[in-house]
Amino acid sequence: MIERRPFATLGGNDHGWLKTRHHFSFADYRDPARMGWGGLRVWNDDEIAAGSGFATHPHADMEIITYVRAGAITHRDSMGNQGRTEAGDVQVMSAGSGVRHSEYNMEAATALIFQIWIHPAVKGGAPFWGAKPFPRADRSGRFVTLASGDAADTDALPIRADARVLGATVKAGEHVTIALDPRRHAYLVVASGAIEAGGVRIAARDGAAITDVASLAIVALEDAEIVLVDAA
Repeated sequence: MIERRPFATLGGNDHGWLKTRHHFSFADYRDPARMGWGGLRVWNDDEIAAGSGFATHPHADMEIITYVRAGAITHRDSMGNQGRTEAGDVQVMSAGSGVRHSEYNMEAATALIFQIWIHPAVKGGAPFWGAKPFPRADRSGRFVTLASGDAADTDALPIRADARVLGATVKAGEHVTIALDPRRHAYLVVASGAIEAGGVRIAARDGAAITDVASLAIVALEDAEIVLVDAA
């Protein structure tokens, strides 16, 4: 089953400094049919104006992955961490027993990010933060694991969840295939370009909820950047 969720149908709001769309219920957007997808709870598509951002606020018991599509985000938290994550790179924050943080666009241009929240396998524990570059060229024609709860994924950022976050870039006309467990929940978003996945056309910033699929064949209709979460 592949259920396309067009970008234009997503909930969201325009706060001036922040334009946001929600693939699942979040903030003032409520849809009982879209409260999450397996362990995946939030996927927000955010446009953050230059010189603005999310002021310091708390989180607990959530794995928060930030995928930067354009521009850069500067992170600060109550653990003393500070870092700048730029386009194509990824940061993770395991909120654990509790942490406070801020995320600002300190750049001169708009930042485009995906915020992805995944339920942890176990609540509590010491919070942590990490970031890592994932050059888009290294993902050309294949999926690379960006964050994972599987210790065997040594090149990925660690999260405390039964889930993986993967990314791929595919040139127009090229194919890529990913093996999936049909008992799990996959959610795919096209960051840019357009693809056909399992015979379903998915345009830029559209989502697709996927289950009961053992192998997903993707062909790029345009040069495309893809992000996929595989969760229990």
